[in-house]
Amino acid sequence: MSSAPVSSPTSEPPAPERFSVNQMTVRQLSLPELVDACRELGVTGVGLWREPVRAYGVEAAATLVRDAGLTVTTLCRGGFLTATGPAERAAALADNRRAVDEAAALGTDVLILVCGGLPAGSRDLHGARERIADALAELGPYAERHGVRLAVEPLHPMFAADRCVISTLAQALALAERFPARQVGVAVDTYHVWWDDRAPDQIARAGASGRIHAFQLADWTTPLPAGVLEGRGQLGDGAIDLRAWRARVEAAGYTGPIEVELFNTALWARDGREVLAETVRRFTQHVV
Repeated sequence: MSSAPVSSPTSEPPAPERFSVNQMTVRQLSLPELVDACRELGVTGVGLWREPVRAYGVEAAATLVRDAGLTVTTLCRGGFLTATGPAERAAALADNRRAVDEAAALGTDVLILVCGGLPAGSRDLHGARERIADALAELGPYAERHGVRLAVEPLHPMFAADRCVISTLAQALALAERFPARQVGVAVDTYHVWWDDRAPDQIARAGASGRIHAFQLADWTTPLPAGVLEGRGQLGDGAIDLRAWRARVEAAGYTGPIEVELFNTALWARDGREVLAETVRRFTQHVV
């Protein structure tokens, strides 16, 4: 039997309505622990990751979050679509179709795509991007049939070689605009695009065609850690004007969830419930 999320039994005020926590922000919590912490703090949205969801069981996870009254705002991640070999490309497409199926089962209509870096030994950025477009031509209609939209996420240029040859919102939109907005759009993640002086115009461009499918927050702190992937700063700790980014996205017409996604080893070493409560407070202080 479903029940609505409840506010925290402590003095913490409930989370703002549009706040969503990405599972990786508090990855030290099991999925049931994450659900319990969200209920305690009045958090109504969660962004889930495929690996822990599959370990728990997709249908079981769907039931767990649904019975807690939580909305799954995104599923991370599909993508890695730049391989050149026929067998590798077929495997990537099959995995992405499974990701679409999992998103639909979890009740989210947004699958985040990290599109993939250069294949080993390659220096052909253009070719890699065209292979992504070829894959989207196959995956977009499949996703639409399942009620899921694909969100191409540009990653900071430092990840272009190994993780994502799509580095800017302009590049992401150049791909997405080949397809209907109901199939393919973009994910705006402040950690990855805050530095780009063209990004505000690209956000307006994306909003005008209904292509902002996800909005994620993390701060940029320096010095970067040795493990750069775990360098996402807690809200308010870094250089990004998060409130201004929220205003830009909303001015472009986006009214959906605002998901906080932090990869941070220092946060993972702490009590996950305390980190979630802190993240809600920081969201209120620096975003709302």
